[in-house]
Amino acid sequence: MKILISNDDGYLAPGIIALADALSSIAEVTVVAPDSNRSGSSNALTLDRPLSAYRAANGYYFVNGTPSDCVHIALTAIMQTKPDLIVSGINQGQNMGDDTLYSGTVAAATEGYLFGIPAIAFSQVEKGWSHLNSAARVAREMIEQGFPTLSQPFLLNVNIPNLDYAQIKGVKAARLGKRHTSEPVIKARDPHGRDIYWIGPPGMAKDAGEGTDFYVTGQGYVSLTPLQIDLTNMRQLAQLQSEFGAGEI
Repeated sequence: MKILISNDDGYLAPGIIALADALSSIAEVTVVAPDSNRSGSSNALTLDRPLSAYRAANGYYFVNGTPSDCVHIALTAIMQTKPDLIVSGINQGQNMGDDTLYSGTVAAATEGYLFGIPAIAFSQVEKGWSHLNSAARVAREMIEQGFPTLSQPFLLNVNIPNLDYAQIKGVKAARLGKRHTSEPVIKARDPHGRDIYWIGPPGMAKDAGEGTDFYVTGQGYVSLTPLQIDLTNMRQLAQLQSEFGAGEI
């Protein structure tokens, strides 16, 4: 099995090193990741400048671009054959609920999915890298187990509690929850007296009820959420089709 690994924390992040080490025992691994932290970059592709890819002493490739750039370059320029799976992470901090719209970790997996390759994004619930080896073990075991009932390609979002392996209760399928609106920006001034703004922290969970990723991880389980790309609001589409007609010509 060939696996492409990327992330949004950068190629030196402990999460991607632990993930690559864990998966190298079961697959041929290629790592292509950003040269620095690109958290919150979502699905951005860099189109206004050329990109460069370099190879580190440990064999990892690093790119001066976004997570999506990394996967795109890996699949179209670096790798000679298409991987069987794309894995992103392990992210430092959760990617649950609305986080998935902004997450570079999820975006790296999504880029692979758009190429028709199964993809999984792995994140730890809390920041700080505690119990990282446990999270890497969970990731390896989930990949070894596979997902035989899913049609391919699939796009999965996984969040792992920061617990010792023995304390993790198992894996549960869950839907995305929802957060409150983010906190307001933090206004400051630069050395020249100009206004500058820091984006505020995310809001607390608004929809964290039973069945959500927030709830499942809070109970000590790994959350497993299948994602899709089609943003069409099917209910409103039906309403508009009754007013303006269907899209067929």
